[in-house]
Amino acid sequence: MTPALLHRLLLAVADDVIAHADELTALDQAIGDGDHGVNMKRGFETVRAEAESTAGKPLPEALKAVGTQLVLKVGGASGPLYGTLFLALGKEIAPDGANLAAAFAKAVEAVQARGKSHPGQKTMLDVLTPVERALAEGGADLPRRLPKVADAAAEATIPMLATRGRASFLGERSVGHMDPGARSSALIVASVCRVLEGANLG
Repeated sequence: MTPALLHRLLLAVADDVIAHADELTALDQAIGDGDHGVNMKRGFETVRAEAESTAGKPLPEALKAVGTQLVLKVGGASGPLYGTLFLALGKEIAPDGANLAAAFAKAVEAVQARGKSHPGQKTMLDVLTPVERALAEGGADLPRRLPKVADAAAEATIPMLATRGRASFLGERSVGHMDPGARSSALIVASVCRVLEGANLG
């Protein structure tokens, strides 16, 4: 993980989240507060603005920096959850990223603990958990396979009944809508994999 590659990763993720802000807002208007896209855009505009300096840090410190930026800027429920994901990943990951699967598993555990939730409740965990399993399985085709896993998992939240978060207040009316956090998680996975595949790391 060179500073140049990390810089490309940060820009790709930030640009994709920002570009999809309206879509995320529309998803959240259906079953939430309607602010997920705006909040995520604000957070990742900060990530983008700080990308060059962040990329100059060792990988664990860079991930912690991203987590801190998201906690401070995203707000709502998503800020603490995404912040926890990146902060925990930074805490667990080796400087060379060799233990990514194990570190990601710990980060997903941290998100579960922070949100007091688990897969099947129509949240970002319904994408993060299948991605965690796919990472654990490994394989040379991971950068091509993971986005498909994440997209399918996000789609699978549509028929789910929300039992955590704002959407849970809607009861049966939450059925039939994709969870916005699941969608933003899938976007981030796809961005990272696209850059890594382009760098021939898969």
